[in-house]
Amino acid sequence: MWNSLLVGSGGFIGAALRYGLSGMVHRILPRATFPFGTLAVNLLGCLVIGAVAGLAESRQLFGPALRVFVFMGLLGGFTTYSTFGYETFAMLRDGEALRASTNILAHVLLGLLTVWLGYTLSYTR
Repeated sequence: MWNSLLVGSGGFIGAALRYGLSGMVHRILPRATFPFGTLAVNLLGCLVIGAVAGLAESRQLFGPALRVFVFMGLLGGFTTYSTFGYETFAMLRDGEALRASTNILAHVLLGLLTVWLGYTLSYTR
């Protein structure tokens, strides 16, 4: 139950930060037709998860509860893309290029396919 509260509270903060940052980017670039807000959130999330993971692994700064709050809650609520980026990076770092490539292709292609499927199943004219 405690971990659920940690994830939930971190997720609330992360989602609020995502909303704020994305909105700020769109206010700075009001005429943009490209989703720069989403890109900014995903890239910042990747930068933060990389930096925090490096600190956590090299300096043993995070206990289990803080890891759950930060990685699954805060960053998971901010963007799951950062988790995808970190997991893929870890596979590459560990010499698992085929698994990393499969992970990239599966997320991108299957993600697009399932968006299409969900849209097709729910769209009514």
